[in-house]
Amino acid sequence: MFRSLHMKLMLIMTLLIILLMTVVGAFLINSVSNYYTQDFYTQMSEAFQDADFWADLNTPVQGEEDSVESIVQILDNYYSVLGVDNRSRKYYVLDGSDGHWLASSDKQDSGQELDMDSWNLMQVLAGADKSDDNDPTSPYMDVAVAVERGPSRYIIYVRDDGTNAATLNNELMTLIVEALLFGLVITVLLSFLLSKTLITPIERLTEGAERVADGDFSQKLEVASRDEIGVLTGTFNDMARQLRSTLEAVENERNKLGTLFLHMTDGVVAFSRDGTVIQSNPAAEDMLGRAIPIGGSENYDTLFSDIAPLQGVLAVEPPGYLDGTRAVGGRSLELLLTPFDQERLGGVLVVIHDVTEQHKTEEMRREFVANVSHELRTPLTNIRSYAETLVDNAGELPPDTEKNFLGVILNESDRMTHIVQDLLTLSRFDSGRSELKLAPFSFSQAVEDVYNAVLMEAQRHGHTVNLHMQEGLPDIVGDRERIMQVMMNVVSNSIKYTPDGGEIRISAGQWPGKVWMEVADNGIGIPAADRGRIFERFYRVDKARSRESGGTGLGLSIAKEIIDRHEGAIELLDRPGPGLTVRITLLTEGPRHGRE
Repeated sequence: MFRSLHMKLMLIMTLLIILLMTVVGAFLINSVSNYYTQDFYTQMSEAFQDADFWADLNTPVQGEEDSVESIVQILDNYYSVLGVDNRSRKYYVLDGSDGHWLASSDKQDSGQELDMDSWNLMQVLAGADKSDDNDPTSPYMDVAVAVERGPSRYIIYVRDDGTNAATLNNELMTLIVEALLFGLVITVLLSFLLSKTLITPIERLTEGAERVADGDFSQKLEVASRDEIGVLTGTFNDMARQLRSTLEAVENERNKLGTLFLHMTDGVVAFSRDGTVIQSNPAAEDMLGRAIPIGGSENYDTLFSDIAPLQGVLAVEPPGYLDGTRAVGGRSLELLLTPFDQERLGGVLVVIHDVTEQHKTEEMRREFVANVSHELRTPLTNIRSYAETLVDNAGELPPDTEKNFLGVILNESDRMTHIVQDLLTLSRFDSGRSELKLAPFSFSQAVEDVYNAVLMEAQRHGHTVNLHMQEGLPDIVGDRERIMQVMMNVVSNSIKYTPDGGEIRISAGQWPGKVWMEVADNGIGIPAADRGRIFERFYRVDKARSRESGGTGLGLSIAKEIIDRHEGAIELLDRPGPGLTVRITLLTEGPRHGRE
């Protein structure tokens, strides 16, 4: 009940008014008591210091028979001075020797109720002339004064029992209680209105905060005032707007990171400190060849404990990491293990790289260097051998022998030149510096030019070369010189690797948006085991026969690079019987990336 701010404010205001009225009442009652006490003793002091009054009390009248009666008559004459009213304040005339009652202002008073234990009275009875000490603990106020009237000694004792002060205090208390009740009613009403004024905007802020906590940022709170609560409401609206923008940005980043995480090629697996899987991506499952459900039976120990223990990874200081390798399903995997978020008791992150292609590339690079070294060493060795022979036997060899030796040196030099030129061509393709010179040209004319160029060479080997072209082949867009180079390479290979007296067939035709050229022979062909690598650099099926025919193993690699840059295709076709069929396919409109 008292948890409500309404009730708290009303209770505070009620307690405040009660406390205020209590303090005021106590102050007023105390002030009234002090006032009556001070007024009594002041009045008594002034009365008994009156010279006439004092002289009348102490001077007997000539011929008076009863001094007590005279003193009573004098005191009656000074009623107003003494403030005697016979209700709360009375005077008494007492015998000065023993203090017994002689007379009083109340004619019906016998003095039986007189308190003889008064300090002031006992002081005067003891011989003092006057005693008006105030005893705060006493319920009454009194003054005792000794009077010497003739040979007799009397005591005038004035006593006020505080009835007037008590009556006034009672009236004040009644007034205070009435004012308190009225004030409480006013306080409850005002505190209710005040609490409503304060609580209503706070309730709106609470509702707004609850909506924001639920993710609803659509409603804006109305700023109804310019006071502190109005400023708070405006600040809350600004905070909600900023929070919405921040959450949208965080959500956007989270979506981007989630998309990146799901589609990244590297595998990622995250573990908690106890080794439970808390996140993984499809790439990791694909590389490891097993499902990795979150919170499932798979954990760090079953997956990577052979690489490094979990506690060992957690002990690594950032940005350090542990690494390892693993072979799974013919793949070479590289694993990096590192702890994350150590300050907040994070876990272990494992990143998996598929380095299979890198290893293959490194192997191809080593093989390429070895092949280049071998291909260049053979002609260099021949050149050096023949050159040394010429130098050692200068002038002794027959002219025909010297000419033959020099011819071998020139042929080997040409062979080295071809190797270097082919390597430079591949290098330019790899670096992207070799640009195609695209232009429209007649595809049928190019095929016919190739046929005419190789016809005499084929006839020297006794080959029969047939040309078959469809009518109306369209012109194509491409680098005519490069495409002619590919065509010549394919036809020349058929001539080289077909035994003398063979048959070579050159065909050309078109498909929608494409043209094609096929070169078929009945030569030695290519075994099925070697067909997948025929376009690799320096790869040769029969290395000894290729060197005899002057081949370097780069021709088909260059041909494939050229065709690929034209967005075409060069492929080996399956066919029955001996021999080989190579097909070249090109787009009639040329490569798309080469057009503006």
